[in-house]
Amino acid sequence: MGGDNKISVGGDSANDAATGMTWPGVAGAEMDPAYSYKGHFNLLSKFKKEHPNVKTLVSVGGWAETGGYFDDSGNRVNSGGFYSMATNADGSVNQAGIDTFADSTVAFIKKYGFNGVDIDYEYPTTMKDAGNPLDWQLSNGRRAGLVKGYAVLMKSLREKLDRAGAADGKHYLLTVAAPSSGYLLRGMETFQMQKYLDYVNIMSYDLHGAWNEYVGPNASLFDDGKDGELAAAGVYSTPQYGGVGYLNTDWAYHYFRGSMPAGRINIGLPYYTRGFKNVQGGTDGLWGKAPSTACPAGAGLTKCGDGAVGIDNLWHDKDTAGKESPAGSNPMWHAKNLEKGVVGDYVTQYGFPASTTLTGSYARRYDSTLVAPWLWNAEKKVFLSTEDEQSVKAKADYVVDKGIGGTMVWELAGDYAWNAAKGQYEIGDTLTTAMYEKFKSATPYGAKRSTIALPTEALKIDAEFGQFPLGDSNYPISPKLKITNNSTATLPGGTEFQFDYATSAPANAKDQSGFNTTIVRSDHTAANNIGGLKGDYNRVSLKLPSWQTLAPGASVELDFVYYLPTSTPSNWTVTFGGKSYALAGDLARGTTVVEPGTGTGGTTTGGTTGGSTGGSTGGSTGGGGGQCTAPAWSTTAEYVGGTTVSHKSHQWKSKWWTKGEEPGTTGEWGVWQDLGAC
Repeated sequence: MGGDNKISVGGDSANDAATGMTWPGVAGAEMDPAYSYKGHFNLLSKFKKEHPNVKTLVSVGGWAETGGYFDDSGNRVNSGGFYSMATNADGSVNQAGIDTFADSTVAFIKKYGFNGVDIDYEYPTTMKDAGNPLDWQLSNGRRAGLVKGYAVLMKSLREKLDRAGAADGKHYLLTVAAPSSGYLLRGMETFQMQKYLDYVNIMSYDLHGAWNEYVGPNASLFDDGKDGELAAAGVYSTPQYGGVGYLNTDWAYHYFRGSMPAGRINIGLPYYTRGFKNVQGGTDGLWGKAPSTACPAGAGLTKCGDGAVGIDNLWHDKDTAGKESPAGSNPMWHAKNLEKGVVGDYVTQYGFPASTTLTGSYARRYDSTLVAPWLWNAEKKVFLSTEDEQSVKAKADYVVDKGIGGTMVWELAGDYAWNAAKGQYEIGDTLTTAMYEKFKSATPYGAKRSTIALPTEALKIDAEFGQFPLGDSNYPISPKLKITNNSTATLPGGTEFQFDYATSAPANAKDQSGFNTTIVRSDHTAANNIGGLKGDYNRVSLKLPSWQTLAPGASVELDFVYYLPTSTPSNWTVTFGGKSYALAGDLARGTTVVEPGTGTGGTTTGGTTGGSTGGSTGGSTGGGGGQCTAPAWSTTAEYVGGTTVSHKSHQWKSKWWTKGEEPGTTGEWGVWQDLGAC
């Protein structure tokens, strides 16, 4: 994203690999003359003709380009990026910047034939000093508004993509790259923007690395109760944490499962290593320490780990002073050569002489509890966290077993294959093929959010968690829970609300406002999460105090407390007068919105937008009469694309997500399509 808040590939010249470059004489890289652009985008469009079920999305941002961008000369421009585009310096939402970006994104994906956009914003969190240290001067001052700006950005993108999709007769995808660290997610409230997304792609890697001294796996699937970083922070010994270790893929998956069907979640796998040298203690380095005070320039750290360098750091990423940044970062094909004691013929391209030899041997180790392999060089005390067929197949089995949508890989060119003629590993597709073989015969992924039967009738009641303290002050996590009664009935004292929250947080949530919050069911009852969390949800019950009623239009707030992050609580019910209802504000798919005691309303069939929930929340105000069978349009309800409502004796169908836009006022090209009188 350029300084003008518009998506861009830079100068868009003949030297631009995305849209201008060509590769004469390279088999398969011939340009398709049907397109006005060249480069990789031309080839992607060409290959999609051959494989029409493949979808491509353009990903915007990233670790190095969240707060700026690289110009055509390769120099980083500190323009502000997502931080200033979505959030003003005073913490307010920058709607103008968001609209500019969203409009340019729609135009961009239409121009270049993409199926949607992936937002890689690292990170819209209220934790201090999060994200790239080069961006801290921007992000820290805006912390109070980053999550709100992120939510508005997702909402605006969803609306504009759906408008374009309605005009083009297709659905444009909106996804995000999401953090997996419990530290970062603590500052992202309840990740309440998931309702706008088709998929969440979890960056479940970089869970340990040389940014600190604690030696551990890059992307373990499970916790083993021995994580040195978590132990030092008292996570295992502090009772409120419930023994739950949160630096693993399984924990991150369950965080998002709290608000989304499994099929809308993709877990991340790294095709690269992270590693340390001079490791002290641990088991073959695992859970040892590698302290260093020589932190890379520009890292913003005062204490860091002793990252591997040289032949153990093939990518040689540079710090801001132009020196090699110690990190142990290698493509997996290079790590496999180290494991075999092979010096590949490519090393000269990475600054090593052809006469390079290896010091010591790199023994492969594997922990089946963590599902994590690594290489250990006892002579150099080097630890390199890896992935290989064993770990990738185990993760693929996990995806199939849980009904997860799939996997995301960073990055594809790290995959490997054995070249027998040369006697070395090179770029290949071994790991990707292993996943494909697991997935091609799997049952369809999980499309249901709730694991229990919910009422089919819903009341117009909203429940929202807000007023979160800034991340670093947000322990225990202590938002306000606001319940608003938009129905026509007064809720009596003793009315019971129940909801689910993810087992990523222990089953010890409570309130401090006299609502008698209790955990009535937990799908995970173990004293820790070694080997994985055993289920998806903790179910909460809370009740209006006996002396308190909730009149139509009134709200009540209570102080809520929990101890590890969870995404937006879901699967709500409200019970009074001997009957239970769903909550319309929960966007529950397949419910009928009614008024208490009347049984009147219409079915909320819903669409695909938001993935996690789908259906609309039709209301009862301003509706039509006569033969109108659809639920009446409501000014306060949220509607996804494909929802039918009645209003002023006509039926209307929404073309995309909308709220507050009255049918009959949006025009021919607006959100509401007139289906005729009723």
